[in-house]
Amino acid sequence: MATSPLVTAATPLSDTEHRTQLRRAVVAATVGTTIEWYDFFLYSTVTGLVFAKLYFPKSEPLVGTLEAFGIYAVGFVARPVGAALFGHYGDRIGRKSTLIATLLLMGLATFAVAFVPSYETIGLWGAVLLTLLRFIQGVGVGGEWGGSVLLAMEWSKSHTNRGFIASWPQFGVPAGLFLANAAVLAFSAMSGEQFLSWGWRVPFLLSILLVAVGLYIRLGILETPVFARLVAENKVEKAPMIEVFRRHPKEIFFTALARMGEQAPFYIFTAFVFTYGTTVLGVSRNLVLAAVLTGSLLSFFTIPFSGHLSDRIGRKRMYMLGAAVTGVFGFFYFAMLNTAVPGFIFIAIVLSLVPHDMMYGPQAALIAECFTGRLRYSGASLGYQLASLIAGGPAPLIAAALFAQYHSGYAIAAYILLCAILSLVATTMLKDYTSQDISEEYDAPLGFASVAMAGSKPIGDRLS
Repeated sequence: MATSPLVTAATPLSDTEHRTQLRRAVVAATVGTTIEWYDFFLYSTVTGLVFAKLYFPKSEPLVGTLEAFGIYAVGFVARPVGAALFGHYGDRIGRKSTLIATLLLMGLATFAVAFVPSYETIGLWGAVLLTLLRFIQGVGVGGEWGGSVLLAMEWSKSHTNRGFIASWPQFGVPAGLFLANAAVLAFSAMSGEQFLSWGWRVPFLLSILLVAVGLYIRLGILETPVFARLVAENKVEKAPMIEVFRRHPKEIFFTALARMGEQAPFYIFTAFVFTYGTTVLGVSRNLVLAAVLTGSLLSFFTIPFSGHLSDRIGRKRMYMLGAAVTGVFGFFYFAMLNTAVPGFIFIAIVLSLVPHDMMYGPQAALIAECFTGRLRYSGASLGYQLASLIAGGPAPLIAAALFAQYHSGYAIAAYILLCAILSLVATTMLKDYTSQDISEEYDAPLGFASVAMAGSKPIGDRLS
């Protein structure tokens, strides 16, 4: 009975049945990632508004902010741990079962944040508990992304729309960002004292309802045809995490580095901006919240559209175009913010997600396509989540430190440009699989040098 989803998925389906399963997989992946990112972004939004005051009240404002973002960064340190753990099981027992586990882990950790006492109640132990729960959140997110992308992408029959299909789990990011900021905005209308006392906790409590919805949807889907085929042909890897490091070291390294220009700016645009806006520019938190909400609504269109464009002009070309635009935009971004005019601030924040989305839309397919089917969950998860150690996690801390040192947003813009340049260089080192069939197994030869030598070979020449 437990294997029936695999048997059904491995059995040839009619075109109508396949389209139905594809729609269900895309919905399940998108709804699931929306919930996961709601949990994750809720924490990041509240960090800049609340945690420094509640859990580090004896620190100077800037020091308290750095300490709060230090806890925030722990979630990014945990992501590669989740990628390794759930990547292993995703390639061993399947995409569906692993995704159910990641959703539960993330949801329960987020729910528990609502009950963490403040510094006034238990002293530094409150910060310790937050750090632990943030780590658990990071582990869940680390395992979530790879499975969600594969759940959607591996149901796609044709390479002509693979970038578009894989972009829908990416759609969960702006959707989660929108829900998280909407929840905080709704309760931030309370008085400052009420919001600090208990209002900020309610959105964390509500996450348990979203988790229930996500579980219901994910329990009703089938395993992907690619994994079902691996099971049927007895090709499931015994130690996928070890094997992916042997077979695809280049792809892991460069997919992680390619995310520098996307991930680091994103957390500056959506997390650090709350601190910059309220403490440096002196604008209300509601203005920043409303701008981020509007930007996330725009991303509902720009992410899948960018994924679609990558199917037309090529994954690498679209991604590198986005990196170049992001690098230049950072300077315009801070120029508009520094006017301190609410209208320009609003426009800058809204537009900041557009160059990011030009990279994020095609990114799922770009990364996942680099790895053969039996190692894809492990490889894609590692490549994607290792970037958290060098990009997403440190970004708000680096931005805060740069501003403290130079007292200028343009120093942060220079950091964004550097990240974009690194992404451009790394992306040139990856193979573009836009027009290739990825349903068959393919392996890179062992080691960096031999991978480079085989880079120009047709995919058929590297079938296992």
